[in-house]
Amino acid sequence: MLNPFKKIVQFTSSKKGAKWTLTIWIITALLFSVFAPSAKDYEESSSSGSVKGDTPSEIAKELDEQYFPSKDGLTALLVFHSDDEITDKNKENITKLSKWLASSDKPENVQKALPFHSFPEKVQNQMFSEDGTTLLFNVTLKKDLESNEIHETLDAITTYVESIPMSDLQFEITGPAGISADTITLFKNGDFILMIATVILIFIILILIYRSPLLAITPLIIAGIVYVVVDGVLGISGKLNWFTIDGQATSIMLVLLFAVITDYSLFVFSRYREELTKHQSKYDSMVQAMTHVSEPIFFSGGTIFLAMLALFSTVFEPYNHFAPVFSIAVFIIAIAGLTLIPSIFAVMGRRAFWPFIPKVKMDKKSTVTLWKRIGGWIKKYPRSIAVMLLTILLVGAFQLTNITYSFNLLKSFPDDMSSRQGFELLEENYPAGMLAPVTIILESEQEIEMDDTFLNNSEKLHKQLLDMENINDVSPKITKQMRDEDLSAQNFLSETKKAIKFTLTLKNDPYELESLQTIESLRNQADEILTSSGFSSSHYELHFGGQTAEQLDIKQMNKRDIIVLFSLVIILVSIVLAFQTRSILLPVLMVGTILLSYLATLGFSWTIFHYLLDYESIGYRLPVYTFVFMVALGIDYNIMLVSRIREIAKDKPWKEAVAEGVTMTGGVISSAGLILAATFAVLMTQPMEELFLFGFAMAFGILLDTFIIRGFLFPSILIWTHRKK
Repeated sequence: MLNPFKKIVQFTSSKKGAKWTLTIWIITALLFSVFAPSAKDYEESSSSGSVKGDTPSEIAKELDEQYFPSKDGLTALLVFHSDDEITDKNKENITKLSKWLASSDKPENVQKALPFHSFPEKVQNQMFSEDGTTLLFNVTLKKDLESNEIHETLDAITTYVESIPMSDLQFEITGPAGISADTITLFKNGDFILMIATVILIFIILILIYRSPLLAITPLIIAGIVYVVVDGVLGISGKLNWFTIDGQATSIMLVLLFAVITDYSLFVFSRYREELTKHQSKYDSMVQAMTHVSEPIFFSGGTIFLAMLALFSTVFEPYNHFAPVFSIAVFIIAIAGLTLIPSIFAVMGRRAFWPFIPKVKMDKKSTVTLWKRIGGWIKKYPRSIAVMLLTILLVGAFQLTNITYSFNLLKSFPDDMSSRQGFELLEENYPAGMLAPVTIILESEQEIEMDDTFLNNSEKLHKQLLDMENINDVSPKITKQMRDEDLSAQNFLSETKKAIKFTLTLKNDPYELESLQTIESLRNQADEILTSSGFSSSHYELHFGGQTAEQLDIKQMNKRDIIVLFSLVIILVSIVLAFQTRSILLPVLMVGTILLSYLATLGFSWTIFHYLLDYESIGYRLPVYTFVFMVALGIDYNIMLVSRIREIAKDKPWKEAVAEGVTMTGGVISSAGLILAATFAVLMTQPMEELFLFGFAMAFGILLDTFIIRGFLFPSILIWTHRKK
């Protein structure tokens, strides 16, 4: 290990240094808890755009705001539904709601609402679904509202509807505003519940494994101290607006922090207990323990830190906004692993292991443990074990070809959420494309003149679009009878007369892959469509916006980020491992087995999700999040194993060293893996489907990595390749 870090570790493990280190950490945590704001005060939900703001849908949105400026913000879709035709009495109540939303008593953040009450009865009836059971009612909120303001406004509308009341009428709020409000509801108090569940679970597992109350509670105290510091640093960063504090990132960070701190604590006190049987001084024992453990912790923290930094290379905003939160957390966790953890255990000494207190020169029981047997099997049958496991894992990895990905956020919401129920009601009772129309902006270099040439070209453009697959309607249909004033009055022609806005309605669900492919086809053929309509592609340009166009951009950004992020993480981790092991083959084997573990995890998880849990698809973000955490965290156990093997190999043959390394590290790494898997499994209690699937996949992958990859496959390959270094 590098000398500066070696000196730091020796100081934090010494009698004087341990006390000073512990004191500094406690004072720092107290100062942050009293004076620093919490990260939760500045949490935001990342948008689904690019950090550069340069995707085609974002450009279309900017042009829409430039040419057709409006004070309108997000739209809330109020859905009224009855099993039978909506009664006249309920129609009167809906009229009452409409009058309220048009009055001065309406919530202050409502910009405008559908003037249902001012329409003739004949027009009102046309607004209901064909069977008369459902009504869609638009409410537009003011621009640039915070998520909590949206939530409060929709709550006020819901309260008014409930006060009328409307008998036998289901009321839901969906649309962009409804989704935003429900997202707040989903994560309200979520971090607190997540932390309590994580703490209790870790405590129970540690008690069951080590049967020592102090060993069970100490890692949690350490994690609590570190969490206060991390939360304070993130809170200050949010207050100073250094970067976005993503709400979902802080939730997952909480789980990661407790899990990794517990892992590092296990690595430290397991070696510390071993050294206490050799040395009388508790501080000398810790110095010796950290001499061996500090290097794996340093390189483990380094690989996780680099993996998190690699997220800065992504362009999709939710991925990119994970980077600062996790990078800061991991950096502080790594420092705690090298300073706080050894200092607190050094101060506690042998008392930490009560009632099983280790003594100097304590006789070791020559029992044959499970991991000693496993080490013997690996030493005896390395090739057979490796071939068998490689075959099974490759079968799992092959299942990747069958995975179907979803780009529909609402499918990740619980079934009983208002925004999801409202959307499904609209989907059942109205044409699917009406739920999220596509905005088309025809932009011209010069002012548009409504002469015969332009009108003829417009009719051709309208016909061409309607003739394309999956297009239900395009409006307005510009005719020769129309004037500039007509289009301007309806907000179709910009004041500059350099742009016309069309609304395109798809036949299929606007969030399904078929609709995304339709928009992609329109973009790719845009110049050809213009030319064949009579417009010069050098003077006119078509822009496509709306939620379907945004989802297409997300799909393309996701594909780009997967290629860039995966490549960068693999390269950076390999370089760190090569530096640590001073080998070329070992990093290749370590990274290779982890990648195989990741691919098999995704494949087997999909098999369980699809065939046992009956999921039709999984969220597109799952492969990215699973990759980053599985590679970053999974490599930890290989680092710990390789470090111990290399230490033993100085005095013993390579085969013996590998078998003994498995025996010596088997118990502690298995315990760490169980705790890490269990803490990620806590995410399965969260209401969002995406977090449920992520928690399951991570727990499954960590267990696979802990017991199969690190326990059998990797050491078998190490013996099979007959390499010492």
